[in-house]
Amino acid sequence: MRVLGIDPGLRNLGWGVIDVVGARISHVGNGILHSAGDDLARRLCSLHAQLTEVLRLYAPEVAAVEHTFVNKDAVATLKLGQARGIALLVPAQFGLEVGEYAPNAVKKTVVGVGHAAKVQVDHMVRLHLPGVKVAGPDAADALAVAICHAHHVQTSVWLQAALQRAAG
Repeated sequence: MRVLGIDPGLRNLGWGVIDVVGARISHVGNGILHSAGDDLARRLCSLHAQLTEVLRLYAPEVAAVEHTFVNKDAVATLKLGQARGIALLVPAQFGLEVGEYAPNAVKKTVVGVGHAAKVQVDHMVRLHLPGVKVAGPDAADALAVAICHAHHVQTSVWLQAALQRAAG
């Protein structure tokens, strides 16, 4: 299974792609998409085009997006929500199922602690994916989202198999 993880952001949108074979994960690619300028519509359009190219290039089978958190600046939160909309829209346009995870759930899955610092997330991503060259903190977060989704999908598959065995 090829998984695309996305860490939404209006100026910097992180992405990471991993392959999952059984319990083994391997790095495929990662990066940060940048938008610039003050025109929100053009920035969103730029993110849409860049993320579309990532999906064309890497052909993931599923995607996962990190939830946004609400902060004290309502305008910034709304803009981030619109960037998150692009992060959900593009994979859906490719017909992918999109998982969504709270930041604390991602950190707990990858690091073991729900309130881990970005440095800890980066460190654990590098342990999960030996030799990976991470494009930056947003890309590390996106790879963590992909790892989280892979873990949750595997757990769900194992649970379904156990329930089927128990049912007879």
